[in-house]
Amino acid sequence: MAKCAVCEKGVHFGIKVSHSHRRSNRVWKSNIKRVSCKVNGVPKKLYVCSSCLRSGKVERA
Repeated sequence: MAKCAVCEKGVHFGIKVSHSHRRSNRVWKSNIKRVSCKVNGVPKKLYVCSSCLRSGKVERA
């Protein structure tokens, strides 16, 4: 899976615990989009997470 080009956010791993307390592995995937951004004034496609898009860390092309 892709990582955010700005903050390096990727997948997170943990343990899912059921009601009967049986444990199994699970994965949380970050909300990452492939967007066209301006890098040094030139449009370029980057993988960016939604939190970086909302906070304004990336200027969209």
